Amino acid sequence: MKKDVMQAVADTGILPVINITDINDAEPLARAILGGGIKALEITLRSEVSLEAIKTISKTYPELSLLAGTILTVDQAKAAIDAGASGLVMPGYDDEIVDFAIARGIPIVPGCVTAVDIQKGVKKGLKVFKFFPAEQCGGIDAIKLLLGPFKGVKFLPTGGMNYGNIGSYLKEPCIIACGGSYMADSKLLAAKDFAEIEKNCKRALDISLGFELAHVGINHGSAEEGLGAASALSSIFGLELRDYAGAAFAGTAVESMKRKGYGTVGHIGFYSNSLPRAMAYFADHSVAVNEESIQRDKNGELVCVYLEREISGFALHVVRR
Repeated sequence: MKKDVMQAVADTGILPVINITDINDAEPLARAILGGGIKALEITLRSEVSLEAIKTISKTYPELSLLAGTILTVDQAKAAIDAGASGLVMPGYDDEIVDFAIARGIPIVPGCVTAVDIQKGVKKGLKVFKFFPAEQCGGIDAIKLLLGPFKGVKFLPTGGMNYGNIGSYLKEPCIIACGGSYMADSKLLAAKDFAEIEKNCKRALDISLGFELAHVGINHGSAEEGLGAASALSSIFGLELRDYAGAAFAGTAVESMKRKGYGTVGHIGFYSNSLPRAMAYFADHSVAVNEESIQRDKNGELVCVYLEREISGFALHVVRR
């Protein structure tokens, strides 16, 4: 079953926002985006072939969730949905378009950078807002400030997004995805370089997931053994010793367990910018997770999960950065 379009956006945290001007680019572009691991695409209604591109891709690649962007009128919204779009994105806020989408049960993301517009959307039950142009409007710091009065909403920043800054957005739980054309800009489309576009999508997804070695954990049979091992490592390498109830750390890279934890000999921990995105990635790649190991914080957000498999006697787990 095809996922809800907004779930498809959230699963990777990357939303290509593309203006297709040549209908012959539609299918190879969709193929490149899917090949790069991205599951959703926003096609802006800025060219004469935009609606035709939506229709073509929705029929040829139904597994790619489509949003129609730059929606300025209800007529555009109707045409986009009729063409095969599953959701709508607006550059600003418009009550008439929002009401149309809500009445039809269509996901809609209005562009809102002020508390006034966000409050209008929240009043209508909306949970996701486009933040555009993001960098020019204060970036992630401005978004964090808006979370004060609007707890629980998510933002889709676009405008000024690039490989150098999307990581700072995507590590924040309030960001559903970063949108932009940086992975498939007009020069790449003009050159028909779909191989490079696929490569760029993979690069963006890697940044979104943010997998990085966090620490290595070593199992011990007792609290005394665990603390002793951490103390020895701290002494040898001049690392800070941090002693906790279940484990002791030598610096930040070695966790000395005071009991037999997951894994035959221990575990290898990896950071991720987002545990929900990591879980979606594992599911997409048929990597099983240990459901009993899942840990959440007081707000119900995922903070840690172990995988089912071991490598060389080490269990693998992922923690939120």
